[in-house]
Amino acid sequence: MDMYREVILDHYKHPHHFGAVPKNNAKATLYNTSCGDTITMELILDKKTKKIITIGFLGNGCAISMASASMLTDVLIGKSIAAAERMKTKDIIKMLGTSLTPSRVKCAVLPLEVIQKAIGNTV
Repeated sequence: MDMYREVILDHYKHPHHFGAVPKNNAKATLYNTSCGDTITMELILDKKTKKIITIGFLGNGCAISMASASMLTDVLIGKSIAAAERMKTKDIIKMLGTSLTPSRVKCAVLPLEVIQKAIGNTV
């Protein structure tokens, strides 16, 4: 097993930032019909500094979607909202560090899509 797969497996088994975020001001849920993954992202955004203060996620899914959610929360906490909005599929694949089949790319990108939707749903 290569190093990247071990990292993915570790994030799947021990996800970072898994859980609800009380007093969140941005939230969204999406469902991946091809794999059955469901992810909810809850964020606290600082509207003055335009930064992501914290992110938590809930849901269930395959190893790729859960690991991607865990890794993405690590990457984006403390970053600008604009940085999250600019992220693309290629950034997620690079973050995961391994090649993915087209169906797995959908799983990997789901957490980013949920975060971007949540940013659009800011209260």
